[in-house]
Amino acid sequence: MKNDPYSALRYKEFTIFLCIRFSLVMAWTMQFIVIEWQVYSLTKDPLSLGLIGLMEVIPAVSLALFAGHIVDQKEKKKLLTICVFAFLSISMGLFVLTLPSTMESFSQSMVLYGIYGLVFLGGIVRAFLGPTIFSLLALLVPKKIYPNAATWSSSTWQIGAVAGPALAGFAINLMDVHWSMLVIVGWAALAFICLFKIPKKPIMNPNIGEPVLQSLKEGIKFVFKTKAVLGALTLDMIAVLFGGAIALLPIFAQDILKVGPQGFGILRAAPAVGAFIIMFTTAYFPISKKAGIKLLIAVFGFGLCIIVFGLSSIFWVSVMALFFSGITDGISMVIRQTILQLKTPDHMRGRVSSVNSMFVGSSNELGAFESGITAKYMGTVTAVVFGGSMTLLTVIFTSIVSPAFRKLDLRKDIEESSK
Repeated sequence: MKNDPYSALRYKEFTIFLCIRFSLVMAWTMQFIVIEWQVYSLTKDPLSLGLIGLMEVIPAVSLALFAGHIVDQKEKKKLLTICVFAFLSISMGLFVLTLPSTMESFSQSMVLYGIYGLVFLGGIVRAFLGPTIFSLLALLVPKKIYPNAATWSSSTWQIGAVAGPALAGFAINLMDVHWSMLVIVGWAALAFICLFKIPKKPIMNPNIGEPVLQSLKEGIKFVFKTKAVLGALTLDMIAVLFGGAIALLPIFAQDILKVGPQGFGILRAAPAVGAFIIMFTTAYFPISKKAGIKLLIAVFGFGLCIIVFGLSSIFWVSVMALFFSGITDGISMVIRQTILQLKTPDHMRGRVSSVNSMFVGSSNELGAFESGITAKYMGTVTAVVFGGSMTLLTVIFTSIVSPAFRKLDLRKDIEESSK
């Protein structure tokens, strides 16, 4: 059967979903970077950057499994609306907190505590947001379209995840932190408005009212029993955890490469270009064949890019290293999301996605915290090279101990879903 790279986009609700997801990712990642810049400008302490990630990851991880249970029990569109409204409110709070008058009226420590507090509330929202989005996607297209939908969804996330920080860097340079936060509020508002274009969806879980502990146990059991899912999540978690050098970009831009806010924006934009290329490439050339070995190669390449970036003292070498890190990370994400969509039953999507959030999503913030700690005690460059090296060792270890994962191929799953 001829491959249609735009099959998922032919469903109107899915295209609206992509607009919502892109807007949310742009807002969330812009907000993280703007707050990073503000906090480091106030403290000049690498550890303060790590604390931002820690404040978000604590509630996100703590509530992840419970959130997955709730998502499987509730109607997805309504739940997503609540999540987006909560995030919009948090962004408004940060906008007020970064007002010049607010900064003058309160001490530096009080402003920092306020930022950390709002980031903590954002972590609570994120615990529910990820599983809800993952579950809603499966209700918007037929099952045979899942691989293509996963490709577009993952690529949209990837582009937003790197374009958002890039835009944040340019926005800080052009309009300072306070007005950059207003742009973030606009992105969140756009996502909220678009949600009204998607109608309510049926609840696919036949076990409504199931005890929480039993529900959580089934979700965890499924993940650890399904080797393809467990392998993909573990590999990506370790890679992102130790490859969190991106969190240290403010230090590279200000103190090492000395390129200021404009150079910071270019560094942040570099992975976006790589991700943009991958979005179209994977849509035209599906990567389901030999998915396991391709995922291993992609994560290994990501580790190499992080090492090159850490060692570079030349601005454009650093830009190219980040560009290729965007390509390899994009491939990794598309493969992982395809595995999850194909292998997860409809009634367990919330719980499985919550485990995914604990494995991979939260490892971004833990990676930021790890990078902040290692940068403080090992030095910034050493910390980045250490993280990239740990990523390479993880890939080598996985390829040796799990030959079955190397042979993972998703073509059979796709054929079965088309019947």
